[in-house]
Amino acid sequence: MTKRVLIVKTSSMGDVLHTLPALTDACQMIDDIEFDWVVEENFAQIPSWHFAVNRVIPVAIRRWRKSWFSHSVRAERKQFIAALRLQQYDCIIDAQGLIKSALLITRKARGAKHGLDKNSAREPIASWFYDQKHFVAKNQHAVERVRQLFAQSLGYTLPNKIGDYAIAKHFLAALPHDNQQYLVFLHATTRDDKHWTEDEWRRLITLIEPTGYKVKLPWGAAHEYERSLRLAEGFSHVEVLPKLTLAEVATILAGAKAVVSVDTGLSHLTAALDRPNITLYGPTDPKLIGGYGCNQHRLISPQKSMPSILAKDVYQQLMQLI
Repeated sequence: MTKRVLIVKTSSMGDVLHTLPALTDACQMIDDIEFDWVVEENFAQIPSWHFAVNRVIPVAIRRWRKSWFSHSVRAERKQFIAALRLQQYDCIIDAQGLIKSALLITRKARGAKHGLDKNSAREPIASWFYDQKHFVAKNQHAVERVRQLFAQSLGYTLPNKIGDYAIAKHFLAALPHDNQQYLVFLHATTRDDKHWTEDEWRRLITLIEPTGYKVKLPWGAAHEYERSLRLAEGFSHVEVLPKLTLAEVATILAGAKAVVSVDTGLSHLTAALDRPNITLYGPTDPKLIGGYGCNQHRLISPQKSMPSILAKDVYQQLMQLI
């Protein structure tokens, strides 16, 4: 009989991607297992890329909280709860570890509820809502923490190997026909202090020009599009991409020869696609939430400052990859 499991991992993009290897572990260790997944609507495409996910249940807590008691939001919340309770689960795993995920989602689902204990969860009160509470040490990478939570919740020994996202093959059939002769530069991030300077991006673009590689610049918001235009100005080998869906961005990343990125969700997507990637770190510490997987490289500023990272150093490391 199929073992039916509900995953509660709603956001952010990096956190959702970091959950994928745990599904692959479970499929390798349990013969007949199937997952449903509750995820924020903006990231609902991601779980569908994994072969073991049967149903994606979008939730919109980020949007709903702006008008929680409005008629339309109350109707949406009611529809969500109905969808959530359609299935009786053998195991419900709250991998988010927050009060809102435990109270608004996990508690309402049907089945045995598993999550981090009070010493492991980001918000210890969340553990009050779980039937089974598991200790997972905090001083390790987020991917490994989720893998351990799944292993304890589902009762198997964690495989002694690097986690496998298992989504790269989803994009193989849709790869661009560029013979992987292009690079992708991911310049957009939410925090100002995680941005690399435009001058250094343009210096790197200048250094790339004689190699014959094209450079593709994806973007999401209007101000990121404007920055892309500034970075590309005067360079014939740089393409500012049109507005793309997350799946379309993933296809572009999957076909890249290599990627250079700041600390952003798309950097984690690059890692999940097993593409060679150099991530630039200034004020953030990559030890616990940095790029995880094959071909992932870090360039960390000793001064914890993005402007101190030089294009020539990025270029030298990039040439070693390609």
